[in-house]
Amino acid sequence: MTGRYYDDWQVGDRIDHPIRRTVTETDNLLFSAMTHNPQPLHIDAEAAKASEFGQILVNGTFTFALMVGLSVGETTLGTLVANLGYDQLVMPKPVFLGDTLRATTEVTALKDSRSRPDAGIVTFTHELHNQRDEVVCRCLRTALMQRRP
Repeated sequence: MTGRYYDDWQVGDRIDHPIRRTVTETDNLLFSAMTHNPQPLHIDAEAAKASEFGQILVNGTFTFALMVGLSVGETTLGTLVANLGYDQLVMPKPVFLGDTLRATTEVTALKDSRSRPDAGIVTFTHELHNQRDEVVCRCLRTALMQRRP
């Protein structure tokens, strides 16, 4: 399934995204290196072992990016004009190496664009769940979407 046009959405639409992803040590290490994040909790096994978590924590910005990425195919692929913002980002539970994550999306608002009659604004609530069905990340994503041609 590809992304939907603005006209195809209704408030309350919900998607359980089909792709799941198990987070690896390589994912976490490469993402931390690429973003110049030297936080020992993410890259130093001994420091992480001595922390209250007792193990490496997955970089939170990787967790957030993965959540959005897992949602793209069924929401905005090919129909997005621009992401306008991300709000109310929370990470209520930690993510650890080896966790398998899946995303869900709900449409929480629709608004016609005043400046672009060929587009509308969709507010998505994205959630990322681990294998224990705990929410590990949540945010609102505001997207400017094409109208159906």
